[in-house]
Amino acid sequence: MGTAAQEYSTEQADTEVVLAPDAFSPYAGRNFPQMPLWGDSHLHTMVSVDAGTMTRLSQEDAYRFARGEEVTTTHGLRAKLSRPLDWLVISDHAEMYGLMPQLLSGDAQVLATEQGRLWYEALTAGDPQRAFDTAMEIVASLSGETPPIDNPKAIKHAWENYTALADRYNEPGVFSAIIGYEYTTEGANNLHRNVLFRDDAARANQTRPFSQYDSKNPEDLWNYLADYEARSGAEVLAIPHNGNLSNGRMFSMNAYDGSALTEEIAQMRARFEPLYEPTQIKGDGEAHPFLSPDDEFADHDTWDASNLNGTEVKTPDMLAGEYAREALKRGLAIERDLGVNPFKFGMVGATDSHTGMATAQEDNFFGKHSGVEPEPHRWEHVVIEAPDPSLTIYGWKQAAGGLGAVWASENTRAAIFDAMMRKETYATTGSRMTVRFFGGYDFSEADTISRLPADAGYAKGVPMGGDLGAAPDGAAPSFLMAALKDPLSGNLDRIQVVKGWIDAEGETHEKVFDVIWSGDRAPDENGKLPDVGNTVDVANASWTNTIGAPELIGVWQDPQFDAALPAFYYARVIEIPTPRWTAYEAKRFGVEMPEEVPMITTERAYTSPIWYAPG
Repeated sequence: MGTAAQEYSTEQADTEVVLAPDAFSPYAGRNFPQMPLWGDSHLHTMVSVDAGTMTRLSQEDAYRFARGEEVTTTHGLRAKLSRPLDWLVISDHAEMYGLMPQLLSGDAQVLATEQGRLWYEALTAGDPQRAFDTAMEIVASLSGETPPIDNPKAIKHAWENYTALADRYNEPGVFSAIIGYEYTTEGANNLHRNVLFRDDAARANQTRPFSQYDSKNPEDLWNYLADYEARSGAEVLAIPHNGNLSNGRMFSMNAYDGSALTEEIAQMRARFEPLYEPTQIKGDGEAHPFLSPDDEFADHDTWDASNLNGTEVKTPDMLAGEYAREALKRGLAIERDLGVNPFKFGMVGATDSHTGMATAQEDNFFGKHSGVEPEPHRWEHVVIEAPDPSLTIYGWKQAAGGLGAVWASENTRAAIFDAMMRKETYATTGSRMTVRFFGGYDFSEADTISRLPADAGYAKGVPMGGDLGAAPDGAAPSFLMAALKDPLSGNLDRIQVVKGWIDAEGETHEKVFDVIWSGDRAPDENGKLPDVGNTVDVANASWTNTIGAPELIGVWQDPQFDAALPAFYYARVIEIPTPRWTAYEAKRFGVEMPEEVPMITTERAYTSPIWYAPG
């Protein structure tokens, strides 16, 4: 199938439709989500120990910025989003939560400790290099067994200040300030989780951020969250992120201690981790060309040289435990053995910005941390220093991403959280394209001839994140999908369906299908779809939407379906090429960057999968 944006008929059907006496508006009485709500589930402010070494933006600044207000950055630049976000999670690190504002203000209790005094002097000396070196020292200290500065009362006070602020900025129907924090364990190997609360401060204050100083084992985090839910009657979830820097540990086939994975551990992970963050500033983790050699779009903003801080070189055997697509396949294999799929997750993008600003748009990118704010040479500045200089991450390597889209019935904490739990979410690398993806057994092309494809989608199937029931005899799954471009970004190139499955011998497989595309292209004899083209003018950091399509919609049926084999399907939407943030930077500052620096990107979206299990 290769239809682009469709022309929709307004002709009336011959069949007479009898409406209820009060029925006219097609939107009245609807009980399914109408629009995606855009947000960031992973943002740090000066409250985080690492971010606070450089940024001076507070949690309140972060809320103001996300809601569309203009703020002044740490280095005095004026900053504002092109469009406000609908929701935000300020996920400051649990480790020594709230220490940095105390340290920088010269808090007497903190300065009474030797470590606090040394850090304070270094950070306030006015020497940028000394401050950066100290920041790296503080980050490294998080890998220790005990906190360098231990102050439980200060943590409790900072946490309660934050939850109260979140309640104040939470405005149902307008903006959802979702309470959360980041559990940061195995710092160098990035086994991090963002913990999100469904409820308000009164519930969240019945616990405190669980940190690696409590336990480095994520399994203990899940037990802690289970205990909190049992005590409080509240609900909570965790979102792991950046498996691409875990050196194979994020999606291990074993338990944390290396022993065999048990059904209980698999159930706990499936219960508390319904989502995964496959894309953000520190690279993209949907797929890797080594794992998916036939996927021409697999190599996108790839960080694959080492773990997070360059202390362990990455080897090819580690990659299978790092990338979302391979993890989804591993989940099928584990379910075959244990009866539980611990990697049955949906997708959500986020920034992991440590500047206090959720900036994911290429022309408005403010970097990973405030040491690399926009200026003529930030592309070559150090972002993450490694013992081996060849593994050091420089500014140009940062990806301007990502964002999370949630199909919720209303803009409230509860509705967004519930949508996350049912995995009706998708990730983008920063663009705000609208994407629908439904699976069923009865979709047809007639379902695309509507401006409201979700009417058929919900009536005849399940949305992204859902489960298909057993296939009727002789039937194969069909998928209704639609994508609408971000008005501030590029046209759409294509919609693909990524399928993964496990065969009768227990081997996993994958295939990427081009199913809907723009223009009059046709696949060649090998099934490869020609490139959409490229209109990017790098020198002027511009492009034209003279190629691609503003929207794509269609139905696709799996031509290789085997009703006996478990499988998953997700949609990947690709935009036409557009300028990368480095191109905007080069033009603004009049600088030349070496050939290794990419100047063009292809924004994309990844939907949560739909799973099929034999009856």
